[in-house]
Amino acid sequence: MRIEQDLKLDFKDVLIRPKRSTLTSRSEVDISRDFVFLHSQRKYHGIPIIAANMDATGTFAMARALARHQLSVAVHKHYGEAELLGFFAEQPAIPSAFYSMGITQPDYDKFRRVKEKAGGTIEYVCVDVANGYTKAFVGFIHKLRTAYPDITIMAGNVVTGEMTEELILDGVDIVKVGIGPGSVCTTRRMSGVGYPQLSAIIECADAAHGLHGLICADGGCTSPGDLAKAFGAGADFVMLGGMLAGHDECGFEIIEHDGIQKMRFYGMSSREAMEKYAGGVAEYRAAEGKDVLLDYRGPVENTVQEILGGVRSACTYVGARKLKELSKRTTFIRVTQQLNEVFGQA
Repeated sequence: MRIEQDLKLDFKDVLIRPKRSTLTSRSEVDISRDFVFLHSQRKYHGIPIIAANMDATGTFAMARALARHQLSVAVHKHYGEAELLGFFAEQPAIPSAFYSMGITQPDYDKFRRVKEKAGGTIEYVCVDVANGYTKAFVGFIHKLRTAYPDITIMAGNVVTGEMTEELILDGVDIVKVGIGPGSVCTTRRMSGVGYPQLSAIIECADAAHGLHGLICADGGCTSPGDLAKAFGAGADFVMLGGMLAGHDECGFEIIEHDGIQKMRFYGMSSREAMEKYAGGVAEYRAAEGKDVLLDYRGPVENTVQEILGGVRSACTYVGARKLKELSKRTTFIRVTQQLNEVFGQA
C-alpha cells in the first residue's frame, strides 16, 4: 500500500483564467478539428463531441440530429444486426458514427457479421469496458487491430498515463478516459476506485500526445463550461451522456410525475439496464449505476446550441481563434467556489 500525495483535481476545482484576446465575436471561433488517426490513417473533420454509447443517447435519432452540427455518436450495442446495417447504410449522411462493442466473443462475432455486410461504411469502432486495465481487454484490442488495420478504434476506459500509452501502442487511435465521473455511474461509491476527471484528462492527454495518439474525455461534464475545461486540459474529444439525456431523440417514454414531464435515464451498469439486456444482475457482481428521472427537455437542438455556444465563449475569453488553440492558451486557477448561487443554480 502507498499514498500518492500529488493533488488531483476535478472540473469543480478550477476555472479558466481569461487572457488578452483579439477576437471581437464568438462567431469568429472555429470549434471544428481535423485529425489523421495514428493507426487507421483515416482523416477526421468535425466538432469533436460524441454522444455516449448508452441506450438513452447512443440512438440512431440522436446520430441524425447531431450530424447536422458535425457532432458524432457512439451507437449503443443493443441494436440488432439488421438495424445496424440499415443505419450504417446511410453513410456518409451520418459521418463519424461509432459502432460500439464489448470484448466478449459474441460481441466480436456480431461485429464481424455486420462489418462483412456493411463493408467500408463502418469506419469507427468504440470498444467499451468499465475496466480498461485487464489483460483480456488489451488482448482483444490487439486481435481487433490485427484483423481490421484500417478502422479507427476508440477504446477504454482508463485514467492513467501508462495505460494510455499501452493502449496506443497496442493499436488504439483514441483512448477513452474516465472511471466513475458519470452522472449515473456509482463505480466510485461501490468499488472505491476512480480518479478526478480533470487530472485524468491532463495526464492521459500528455501520455497520448507524446505517441501521436488522441484521447476522449468520457464523463463528468455537467455544463458547457466543463467541456471547455476538458478541451483546455488537452482532451481531443469529449463524450457526453447526461447532458444529452431527456430529449426526444433518446426514444424513451415521457412520464408524468407530480405534474411535470419527465424522462428516464440510467447507467448501463445499473440494475435497470442489466435486467433489460442481461436478464438481471449476475450473482457475482453488484450494480454500479443508478436510475433517475430527468425533466423532459424537448428536441436536442437547443441543448447542442448551448453547448457549442459555451465552448465558443471560452475560446473568446482566452483568445483562441480555433478549438485546437484552447489547450495552449488555457491556464487553470484553483477555486473554492464556481458560482454565485444566491438565487439558486441557473
